[in-house]
Amino acid sequence: MEIDPQFGDKETFRRLVQVCHENGIKVMLDAVFNHSGFYFPPFQDVLKNGENSKYKDWFYIHDDPVQTEPTPNYDTFAFTYAMPKLNTGHPDVRSYLLEVGRYWVKEFDIDGWRLDVANEVSHDFWREFRKQVKAIKPDLYIVGEIWHDAMPWLQGDQFDAVMNYPYTSAAIQFFAKEEIRAEEFVNKTTEALFMYPQNVTDAAFNFLGSHDTPRILTVCNENPMKVRQLFTFLLSSPGSPCIYYGDEIGMTGEMDPGCRKCMIWNEDEQDQELRRFVSQLITLRKENTAFGNKGSLQFLSADNKTNHIVYMKTYQEETLVFVYNNSDKRITVDIPLNLNGKKVTNLLSGDVLIVKKEKLDVVLPSYGMTILSCN
Repeated sequence: MEIDPQFGDKETFRRLVQVCHENGIKVMLDAVFNHSGFYFPPFQDVLKNGENSKYKDWFYIHDDPVQTEPTPNYDTFAFTYAMPKLNTGHPDVRSYLLEVGRYWVKEFDIDGWRLDVANEVSHDFWREFRKQVKAIKPDLYIVGEIWHDAMPWLQGDQFDAVMNYPYTSAAIQFFAKEEIRAEEFVNKTTEALFMYPQNVTDAAFNFLGSHDTPRILTVCNENPMKVRQLFTFLLSSPGSPCIYYGDEIGMTGEMDPGCRKCMIWNEDEQDQELRRFVSQLITLRKENTAFGNKGSLQFLSADNKTNHIVYMKTYQEETLVFVYNNSDKRITVDIPLNLNGKKVTNLLSGDVLIVKKEKLDVVLPSYGMTILSCN
């Protein structure tokens, strides 16, 4: 129920939410209801009083006395003594955590909860959580951290969305790491798209990196062209695209703590070209209906030899074609559409071409790409 004084106080937070709302920005908090910190007062009480602690059933304690070394004799998150697992089936624990969920919505008007380690907390707890917070704010956004197929949590009674790791994973394997070739990428992406109903896919929380993963530029071996390809794929995908702070200006970092470095505010130290490119993609998504959720995605070709892919997105009369060269060689790609007589606009450069033959060839440099609007 408190804010770490290193970050501010409640009045500062209240003002932050107000100013964000005035500028069309929504605020989401991260809730960790699976486990507590080591210095959580109820757990400290258990360490001090053992069997006599009124909080002993708030956790999964195996023996008395409680020990942390060499191996904790209580359930934890990630096998570390510092994060004891909470018993969310205990009435007092449930009551406490549900009040936390309600409190920040009711008192500070937050707009969403991101639920950490959501798959390790019971479904019945999340059903009750949804009822409680949505009763205060019906349009509150609830997104769960689940790294696999999450359909059991997406039946309309628990979460609005999940972090879409399966969809992201295929893109990183293909574009960033080059662990898979074009055809396998198309197969994995198609499988991820068909994993959920369309309404679930449209709300999916899509991302390239987070506080739990290495920085995307680092994963790409610091190749900015690969990062551009990934951002293009992310912004043209169905779902709710999320950009981890600093990825848009080329921040680097390995796993924690490298991926959690402070934001680089000095513009001289930022990759401004990448920032402008990401801004351009966001504008294209906003201005071209087919670019975003309303556009139907269809893969047109995938070639393992040249390692290129082509897909199109369509909405009514609008057709967009995305072409990627995921190789270190310059290649020529045949667009598998009859574009004779069509006006083709390169959305990245603004160049316009009237096609006067059935087939259109596109020349791409190494790790290059293009986005074509065909009318």
